[in-house]
Amino acid sequence: MSDFRKLEVWKKAHQVMLDSHGLAGEIRGAAYLGLKSQIVRAAMSIPSNIVEGRAQRTDREFSRFLGYASASASELEYHLIAAMDIGVLPKKRATMLAGRVVEVRKMLIGLQKKL
Repeated sequence: MSDFRKLEVWKKAHQVMLDSHGLAGEIRGAAYLGLKSQIVRAAMSIPSNIVEGRAQRTDREFSRFLGYASASASELEYHLIAAMDIGVLPKKRATMLAGRVVEVRKMLIGLQKKL
């Protein structure tokens, strides 16, 4: 398989991961450490699964990892919604990031269909 760095979906997923990490860093309070950790973990999982999938031997295997990445994107979207709703993240920034997560998920699904 070719270099994952050439995939537009990986580039966008990587930026989402970086932005999610930064936004999660703004969450304060011991009661929210789990949520903060889940945001970082789900965000990291999206580009990681793209990378791992790209290293597979067949398009079918790659597609399976794209499915994992898509599921992690859904999970991240929910965690951002939850963080907004309980008031630990600013709504405007979290909403913008959640929109970019949805965009990445749509790209992942499109790539899966193409394979």
